[in-house]
Amino acid sequence: MKIEKFEGDKLPLTNDGHLSIFFFGVGSAFSKKHYQTNPIIIKGNDHLMIDFGTRSSQALYELGLRVTDIQNFLVTHSHADHIGGLEEVMLMGRYVAMKKPNVVINEEYQKILWEKSLQGGCAYSEESFGHYLEFPDFWNLIRPAYMKDYPRETWNAKIGGIDLKAPRTMHIPEHSMDWHTSFWSCGAIIDERILFTSDSRFDPDLILKFDEKFHLEAIFHDCQFFTGGVHASIDELNTLPPEIKAKMYLVHYGDNWPSYENTVKEYGFAGLVQQWTFYRF
Repeated sequence: MKIEKFEGDKLPLTNDGHLSIFFFGVGSAFSKKHYQTNPIIIKGNDHLMIDFGTRSSQALYELGLRVTDIQNFLVTHSHADHIGGLEEVMLMGRYVAMKKPNVVINEEYQKILWEKSLQGGCAYSEESFGHYLEFPDFWNLIRPAYMKDYPRETWNAKIGGIDLKAPRTMHIPEHSMDWHTSFWSCGAIIDERILFTSDSRFDPDLILKFDEKFHLEAIFHDCQFFTGGVHASIDELNTLPPEIKAKMYLVHYGDNWPSYENTVKEYGFAGLVQQWTFYRF
């Protein structure tokens, strides 16, 4: 893997065919120094945006892109730092670009996302004979396939040359004991090489079983610098085997990260994810 800082006026959404992950932000939900943890996968002529939080459109603007330039989305869960920009995506697509973007989503989470988060701001933009807009009026739906015989509920889809597997994760509420009893959330495994957990509590089973299955090259893991709540802590992650930590990059961290740079090194992690940087495979 090569790590290269982006330099230029406009972020390219294509490359020579290699697999690349680029983070629009690396911060926690309430970070003021970094944008939110919303990565984009780029491979050849294909791309996949994972989540689109409240600050993502500003990040796009500063990277020389428009909201309507992003054509493929995966939404991992319903917190605002992951879905807060989707209303802009939907309205700009329908009324400015006149083109629906694509979203990888199963029926269960589509219902949750629409009825509990997005319907109020989008459905009532139009009315026809007593009917209002629905989720498919804004999106082209890519239905992922359920993967049998996987360590946990996992969904699979192809976005051009990008292979996506989306395993369920354990995030909220704090008292849930496993992914079964957690509110709907997922991570992303890209080309069976990279695991991005999105927001996740400490869940060794997620990491170890998928690493055993795919021999992952890199793991981009949610991390906070204190223990408790609904995110994995650096001290919890430190209990993982050294060979796992050596390929684990920590992301979704707080603005106090400079105080923990030495701890990250001492614990043996690969490092903190850097904002506006390509991780090329």
